[in-house]
Amino acid sequence: MKEFYLMIDGKKITTETKFDIVNPATGAVFAQAPDCSPAELDLAVEAASRAFQSWKIDEAARREALSACAGILRSSAEDLGKILTEEQGKTFQQAKGEFEWAAWWIDEVLSMEIPIDVVADNEHQRIELRRKPLGVIGAIMPWNYPIILSISKIAPALLAGNTMVLKPSPFTPLSSLRMGELFCAVLPPGVLNIISGGDDLGAWMTSHPGIQKVTFTGSIATGKKVAQSTASHLSRVTLELGGNDAAIVLPDVDPKQIAAEVFDSAFSQNGQACIAIKRLYVHESIYDEMVDELRQLAQKVVLGDGLDPNVNMGPINNLAQLERVIELTEDAREHGGRIVTGGKRLDHPGYFFPPTIVTHITDGVRLVDEEQFGPVLPVIPFADINEVIGRANATDYGLGGSVWTNDLDHGMELAARLDCGSAAVNHHTDFHPRIPFGGAKHSGYGIQNGIWGLDELCQLQVISVSK
Repeated sequence: MKEFYLMIDGKKITTETKFDIVNPATGAVFAQAPDCSPAELDLAVEAASRAFQSWKIDEAARREALSACAGILRSSAEDLGKILTEEQGKTFQQAKGEFEWAAWWIDEVLSMEIPIDVVADNEHQRIELRRKPLGVIGAIMPWNYPIILSISKIAPALLAGNTMVLKPSPFTPLSSLRMGELFCAVLPPGVLNIISGGDDLGAWMTSHPGIQKVTFTGSIATGKKVAQSTASHLSRVTLELGGNDAAIVLPDVDPKQIAAEVFDSAFSQNGQACIAIKRLYVHESIYDEMVDELRQLAQKVVLGDGLDPNVNMGPINNLAQLERVIELTEDAREHGGRIVTGGKRLDHPGYFFPPTIVTHITDGVRLVDEEQFGPVLPVIPFADINEVIGRANATDYGLGGSVWTNDLDHGMELAARLDCGSAAVNHHTDFHPRIPFGGAKHSGYGIQNGIWGLDELCQLQVISVSK
């Protein structure tokens, strides 16, 4: 097996214990990851704290180093992509593309200025608002998009002058550890430390007194624990949690024209995305046609090992998530749901579940009310637009939502009525380095991306001068 290391203070660290990493396409262990101890976490935080003292000073040097990181991601995308496919399950093209996307993301972040805002400037006084880095940022990552979600935290945090200790998911640590190893060639020691371990490591990080802010992407249940834990030291926190995004299709659209984009928004990477469409409400006048278009698209999907170039959908990432998808699908079936296509785990090794369309289902059934985070989509008819807006909002989730219509003004009006952090018309939300991203209600708090996200990685300082 290949050897993987913790990356602390610019050095490769071998741990006393390791944990197994399973290839979801086979269900078999293919590698081991280093298991970080509390003492090694302390070393990582101490290294980040030391590095912060010099890293925060020179913005030009920070920009140069981050630009070099983007170059490394581009030149290493093939090698790193293979590791990501083996541990995560996504196709190789998706995995390679995630590293290329991450390189582009860094470039976009570097194109932004860290502004100094002039609040007032008159004959008596000048008042400026400046942004100062916080110190050591602790980042805890999920398994669905481990690289782009990490880079979306790393790039603005480091640009602002912070240093970081990053913990990837225990399901997908290897590509992040290898990425950190490559970054050591261009980042000063201690600026970015990448450590791996289980849930205990996450709890140690969130309660660590040397971490000034925790940024977390993951489930609502874990997010609540993060919020409680960080409170012990009054550490700042940003939480990007789950979603149960509703998409509403109005009667003035042609299902043939939008079905492919709706399908991709629901099933890309097996629906394992916080901002995927999780509930699809379709006007009753076009409901049957929309279901049929989605069925045809689902039946064209080639499911298999992501390293096979003929495959366009890989497995679900882990056994626990597969079992949850099966459980919600069976519960829907028991409550009268009709499986239009899919609905059964494939009978061969690996965590494969085909894209599944479910009809004859409505609110109150778990598949509609809960976040499935997998390749199963409930399609629900509606007759009255005001009623369906109410149904879309009748949830504790509030991450994203969308409206599909040819009447753009009406679409904007309806999108504004959705209780979510990001609402879209004729597509399903945006995740972009310049666009603020965050959830309403139980889908989290705090903003990532753009100047608004940068502000959350900084201490805003007012400097006033009397003339």
